Amino acid sequence: MGTVSDDQRIAAAESYVDALVSHTADSVPFSPDCIRIENGLKTGFSGKHLRRSLNRGPQYRIIDAATDRTFTVDGQHVHAAFTIVTKVRLGRRRLVAAVSETMLIPKSDGLIHHLRVTFKPHVRERSVSPQ
Repeated sequence: MGTVSDDQRIAAAESYVDALVSHTADSVPFSPDCIRIENGLKTGFSGKHLRRSLNRGPQYRIIDAATDRTFTVDGQHVHAAFTIVTKVRLGRRRLVAAVSETMLIPKSDGLIHHLRVTFKPHVRERSVSPQ
């Protein structure tokens, strides 16, 4: 079996971030046993569960955009940092969150095996247009 390039592993991570916004996770390359830990709590129990949650979960429906994206590779992990812009408005202000995700995406298969996410929500003082 060959190895997957860093660019392909970043593309896998990008497909996950895209699915947060599009609510279409059918092409996200989750491993069957993938889990997701969010701010210390297990919120994803398998690749199938994560895909179903991203496609239909109400917790993701408030997401309007993922901006300011950066991806870096460190060994078997891909780190993603981005800003989630929600549909929640408070006058001209928007609820947003600074997000940091570390994804275990081995070179051997290019599948997402584990996600560890931390985020810090805050209110932006002026309205933000999704990018």
